[in-house]
Amino acid sequence: MPWANDLKRCWRQILVPNTRTEVGGVKYSVRAIAAAMLIGTASLVADADPAAITPPAGSALVLELFADGVQIYTCDPKDGGFDWSFKGPEANLFDKQGRQVGTHSAGPTWKIDDGSEVVGEVVAKADAPEPHAIQWLLLRAKSHLGSGILSSVAYISRIETEGGLAPSTGCDANNLSAQARMRYSATYQFYSAPK
Repeated sequence: MPWANDLKRCWRQILVPNTRTEVGGVKYSVRAIAAAMLIGTASLVADADPAAITPPAGSALVLELFADGVQIYTCDPKDGGFDWSFKGPEANLFDKQGRQVGTHSAGPTWKIDDGSEVVGEVVAKADAPEPHAIQWLLLRAKSHLGSGILSSVAYISRIETEGGLAPSTGCDANNLSAQARMRYSATYQFYSAPK
């Protein structure tokens, strides 16, 4: 996966140096505490139930791709104030071998190197188990282009999201029309129509 190197860097930062701390007369290794916290957190994420964004029964998985890119927001006037408005994604799509095979852009649109393209519309949302990640989604295909693998797609699931939320500050009269490009990653699963 394209972000696997970031995970390795994270582990290196946590596991080095070997710092010890003392609490109530008991010495603890910061490495051990951090590892235990990460293992506990990972089990929470792994147990997330994506039932709300599951495609209809009988739909078959056609393709799974991994996105690495940004969610784009613009500072706009809203309700007498200012707020970040979502404009669209801009991401590269990778297969399981880590090869870039397509792009994801506003629409939302997914384009694959075989010339096929699908545009979706959101039909269901679920909060991501990661607290600072964009929602998980179920989308229905509303249009297709080309005759490649995406031409048979009826539903798209966005799961395993990381990052991508709008900034919590920085949108005011001085920054009207400013753009924020928030880094995100996700897994996209493409499904056929139910049979």
